[in-house]
Amino acid sequence: MKTVLLLFLMLLTACTSTQEPEFDLIISNVSIIDGTGAEIKNGQNIYIKGNTIHSINSNKINQTQKVIDGTGKYVIPGLFDCHVHTSDFENDFPRFMHYGVTSVFITGGSLCTNQYYAAMRDQGNQDSIPSPRVFHTSQHFSMEGRHPSKTYSSSNWRDGESIFYLRDTLQIETLIKQVSKYPIVGIKLTIEDGPAPPFVERMPQEFINKTVKEASKYKLEVFAHVSDNTELEMAIQGGVQNLVHFTGVNIDPNNNAHLNLIQQIKNRNGSWVTTLMIDKSFLYPVHPEWLEAKEMLPIYKEMKNELTEERVERASFYIEILKEEYNLEEGTLSAFMKPQVEDIQFLNEMGVNMVLGSDTGNDFNFCGYSIHEEMQLLELGGMKPLDIIKMGTHNAAKMLNVIDTQGTIEKGKFADMILLDKNPLNTIKNTLSINTVVKNGKIQKRITY
Repeated sequence: MKTVLLLFLMLLTACTSTQEPEFDLIISNVSIIDGTGAEIKNGQNIYIKGNTIHSINSNKINQTQKVIDGTGKYVIPGLFDCHVHTSDFENDFPRFMHYGVTSVFITGGSLCTNQYYAAMRDQGNQDSIPSPRVFHTSQHFSMEGRHPSKTYSSSNWRDGESIFYLRDTLQIETLIKQVSKYPIVGIKLTIEDGPAPPFVERMPQEFINKTVKEASKYKLEVFAHVSDNTELEMAIQGGVQNLVHFTGVNIDPNNNAHLNLIQQIKNRNGSWVTTLMIDKSFLYPVHPEWLEAKEMLPIYKEMKNELTEERVERASFYIEILKEEYNLEEGTLSAFMKPQVEDIQFLNEMGVNMVLGSDTGNDFNFCGYSIHEEMQLLELGGMKPLDIIKMGTHNAAKMLNVIDTQGTIEKGKFADMILLDKNPLNTIKNTLSINTVVKNGKIQKRITY
């Protein structure tokens, strides 16, 4: 009888040991910064089933397989970069994932035909190649001879395919009906006169008004390029909900007209994307030491070979423009960032949904890495890491209308997260201490070098 019982227990043990674990992945005993702006929660277990977060607690874990020990580590939601351009997404997307950018917002580009957008979405939806989730606007709504086709000239700009040249307001109704059939987040409207001299003409006010009006018929929001206060006023007057650049704008908290503009953005539940990296990218040629950062991919460090005399002269010229624009005597990165970040912090405190974006796609603005630079610029200007992380996670998901499924580490949401070796609340640079990237519940392969 004892022999039979012993055999039964051995058989039961063998069956139990070969059972599949209840959860597909557990991160145990980890400190969670959940992206909501709430304080850090220590000693937590994150249980992942399929592609979602099943539960979070501090109970004892019974499962031994598929467990990552998070002791002494920190987890934040996967990051969003909400201003991205790419002409080589097959190579760029794994770089985003390497740096924990699990979602990108593509805001047009010279190659962004419907076919190109579809190819990017397809790559973002599969799991065999590390790729972020892809959100995007329509193609640029612009005008011939204006920004961006004039200021960033390329034979790839093709009217009706990668850009729409608006010739009259009647045309706008047809174009918006056309693009509304695709899975776009909203309409990309380029109001601005260009990023730097020589400037082009701005879009007329009646075109802005008409675009917003027609977009609303299809429940589409408008994402507008602005680069100064005049364009900001034009966008707000036209009813634009979202702004995809901050650089060049100056907010005076004591100016009632500015406060009125901010209130209108709030009333529309609008969002504003930062893109401070535009200024830093222009300064890179006079700061070659920035290309020596140990966290930077070697392929990015090769840009040191591109630091021609012409680029250095152009950067020096841009420094003088920025000094004049911000009324500064000092031409340092810190001096340029301080007034901008003060404005961003003020807007954030006023309740405007501020969102991180790097404008990746320009020279010295690097896929994945530069969203971390963007966060560092905000910290340099005085913002707290907890607020910065919220801008790059929760706020981004809110702008893209996916807050129910993404943007925070909460039960029922997609399991997109970054496991860090160091506490990012001590300094935001610690978001680069990446141990593991998880997207859709699966550990992502990172680039080895």
